[in-house]
Amino acid sequence: MRRILVAGNWKMHGSRAMVQELLEGLLAGTERENGVDMAVFPPYPYLAQAQSLLENSNITWGAQNLNPAPKGAHTGEVSPSMLLDFGCRYVLVGHSERRTIYGESDENVADRFDAALEAGLEPILCVGETLEEREDNLTEAVVERQLDAVLNQSGVAAFSRAVVAYEPVWAIGTGKTASPEQAQAVHAFIRDKFASRDDIIAGQIRILYGGSVNGSNAADLFAREDIDGGLVGGASLKVEDFLSIRNAVV
Repeated sequence: MRRILVAGNWKMHGSRAMVQELLEGLLAGTERENGVDMAVFPPYPYLAQAQSLLENSNITWGAQNLNPAPKGAHTGEVSPSMLLDFGCRYVLVGHSERRTIYGESDENVADRFDAALEAGLEPILCVGETLEEREDNLTEAVVERQLDAVLNQSGVAAFSRAVVAYEPVWAIGTGKTASPEQAQAVHAFIRDKFASRDDIIAGQIRILYGGSVNGSNAADLFAREDIDGGLVGGASLKVEDFLSIRNAVV
């Protein structure tokens, strides 16, 4: 049985005071086990603070990106080993904002995925289509292309130590969300894609939905057969909102 994972991507938000208040609130609200895994993804400067507050808790943490190089002349970049220094379990790779704003290609995302795994991190591979691509009926083609770039480089066995997040770009930070039926259809497509290579991994891999998840739609989304949690944006920045998503799981 796949455990639900609720992961909060804070993006470029935060201050020491905000991180303290948010994480203390989440810790208080998650003292009681409910079968849901929870993770947070602070900006790099707050990883040490997250590590200090969350060690020995039931909340894990990770980073929003990494450079695939182990070290070197990469000003402004962060390596996998640096993330391990701060106790990260997870790292996001291929988030739509990294692809569209910062030009990360499918091949570059595959390199980051590989580097994360090699270092012992658990990558969360983000895939998804733009509104234009959805309207042109290209959703499955786009998602398949993004998955194939990693599968062809790392192999399907690599996904025994990874997570996939489907994030329709048109539903990120817009307040729009794919209907539970739309989201389930793409998640089923992704799982079938893995099943064509390895039935066991297809059954084990967690596939998160990442498009404006909130307390109102979480229960319906997470009840779907192939949706194993959420990659949450704005709602993860408020204690009550984030906990309402976690507590929507029944």
